[in-house]
Amino acid sequence: MRHRCRERSARAPTGRERGVVTAELAMVLPLLVALTIGLVWVLSVGAAQLRVIDAARETARAIARGDDVTSAVAVGERIAPDGGRVAVDSAGVDGGGVLVEATARIAGPGPVLGWLPGVTVRAEAAAVVEVGP
Repeated sequence: MRHRCRERSARAPTGRERGVVTAELAMVLPLLVALTIGLVWVLSVGAAQLRVIDAARETARAIARGDDVTSAVAVGERIAPDGGRVAVDSAGVDGGGVLVEATARIAGPGPVLGWLPGVTVRAEAAAVVEVGP
């Protein structure tokens, strides 16, 4: 008798039970898509932060080497994310140094999670101006 009960529990689902999996998937799938989009957006913000750090650092290095400020800023803006800005403050560091600030605005993650605000990433770099021999 026990053997028959085990067989019944292992049988295929009835017609009413088959639709439950489809309904659960239909409810969970949009949540998983939104979560994936959110994670990709967080990764893109992290990548933009790294690019802003690199832009500030490379601009400060170029100016410290003696490059023209305009060309150094142009290099920094090429490295920064689209729409990024690089500002130079030559009086920002004592003792003949330069201070560079790079910023960029990263928009929200599209129409699915459009209610999330954009993010502004910012970085500073300082360098001492090299003196020739």
